[in-house]
Amino acid sequence: MRSVLTLILNLIWLLTAGWALFLGYLLAGVLACLVIVTIPFGIASFRIAGFVLWPFGREVVDTGGGGAMSTLGNVIWFVIAGWWLALGHVGTALAQAVTLIGIPLAWANLKLIPVTCFPFGKEVMDSSTARARMLPTAR
Repeated sequence: MRSVLTLILNLIWLLTAGWALFLGYLLAGVLACLVIVTIPFGIASFRIAGFVLWPFGREVVDTGGGGAMSTLGNVIWFVIAGWWLALGHVGTALAQAVTLIGIPLAWANLKLIPVTCFPFGKEVMDSSTARARMLPTAR
């Protein structure tokens, strides 16, 4: 039953926001890949593009790594692309929130803003793997 609900939510998402957000991330990724030193930004953008196209059933997990270079990359990303991509999420969330069925989609859209603004040091994985990773190991 959960997989059917996930499929329905992803299809509605794709029609109401996913395709537009995907194109924004795709454009940002292509522009970033034009210059060799910004290719890591392009790769991060493509990774998020796949996530915003089909987000339900997947989660963003903090890898806890990256250090100073990840922080520097996040600051540069936010200044150059993150803020306007976040505005895209706010705009599509407002449009989704107009209807009762769109409110959960709007909320999910707003939950994507942190990874939009600061993508380095994050990993996208399916929800079951993310939950399993978060469970404490038994000793």
